Amino acid sequence: MSDLPDCPMCHSAYTYEDGGLLVCPECAHEWSREATAAESDELMVKDANGNRLADGDSVTVIKDLKVKGSSLVVKVGTKVKNIRLVEGDHDIDCKIDGIGPMKLKSEFVRKA
Repeated sequence: MSDLPDCPMCHSAYTYEDGGLLVCPECAHEWSREATAAESDELMVKDANGNRLADGDSVTVIKDLKVKGSSLVVKVGTKVKNIRLVEGDHDIDCKIDGIGPMKLKSEFVRKA
């Protein structure tokens, strides 16, 4: 198995080294190892479809989610605006209308 990072553009695992650059054979993107090291310091969260999420994005819930400790349910298709990314198991911090502040797992949302 290779220790080379995935392509930052298309996230392909089939990257290879050519001189001092890393190259993706699928999208032909070229970048340096130093650029990869700088990107690895920031928090990277992906939704259920593999799209990268950022602070302030809007997401849509893709599965009914029971709210722990109450009888409330976050329904499929609920749109959540202005998310904040945090470290941990539940990596999205947000406020849902009618429910209040809540933490979500990124595997149950898709970018809107």
